[in-house]
Amino acid sequence: MEQKYIQNAKILKALSDPKRLKIVDMLSCGELCACKILEEFHITQPTLSHDMKVLIAAGIVVARPEGKWIHYSLNSENLHNFYNQLGIIFSSKPDCICHRKV
Repeated sequence: MEQKYIQNAKILKALSDPKRLKIVDMLSCGELCACKILEEFHITQPTLSHDMKVLIAAGIVVARPEGKWIHYSLNSENLHNFYNQLGIIFSSKPDCICHRKV
């Protein structure tokens, strides 16, 4: 399987959880401290840490430690590549996989 499909599937899987999708929506306005994200949900800090690890592993979010807290922001470069790849996947083009002879 081509790497682009594997990476895009990883991102889509991470975003398929409603809580993680809401976290990404929150981060779309800019960097947030974990404490601010926790205020929005009725979850424990370890649960948030797990969700953030999934988002970081998928390349959606980056973490920046500051004191005892972690600050999170969107990984703009990876998300831009993801948008572009989805645009390519969802459109017909001359070298599209659907035009290949089997």
